[in-house]
Amino acid sequence: MKRVAVFGNAGGGKSQLSRQLADLTGLPLHILDKVQFQAGGVPVSPEEYRQAHAAIVAQDTWVIDGFGSLETLWPRLEAADTLVYIDLPLARHFAWVTKRLVMGYFTPPPGWPENTPLLKSSLTSYQVLWLCHQKLTPKYREYVAKASATKQVYHLRSAQQIRDFLATLQTAETPFQT
Repeated sequence: MKRVAVFGNAGGGKSQLSRQLADLTGLPLHILDKVQFQAGGVPVSPEEYRQAHAAIVAQDTWVIDGFGSLETLWPRLEAADTLVYIDLPLARHFAWVTKRLVMGYFTPPPGWPENTPLLKSSLTSYQVLWLCHQKLTPKYREYVAKASATKQVYHLRSAQQIRDFLATLQTAETPFQT
């Protein structure tokens, strides 16, 4: 486990899992929202994002959290040796986006660029949820099924499976970076 791609629909807990995964493994964490957006939620240019993404993927070790863009998604998944796909029921994703929205008024969501507009970003997440579920989820599921022949794949389908995955890492006795 040296190059870990964490992906899935909005509001699935990718960022929280990625932070914990990076802490447990010692792998450097790269949050794509912070690569794509500046403070205030202002997007960087597509070229700037592509260059930054390519530089990250070229590194020997990483945990990369997020979607980024269709252009960079599939090459990133190919470059990863470990895939962590969070594939919760759609209702759970909606609930967790709502929880992030409500809690965000008290504490900014960890991993978001500074001063990101909470309501606007949450509304975008709600829009993305259904589109991702319809368009990307079937492709993700097909991809991880095929990739399991050549990569370590964790297809997490419930909050309990997420907790169990992290607990397994906590008790692992072997170093992750070899």
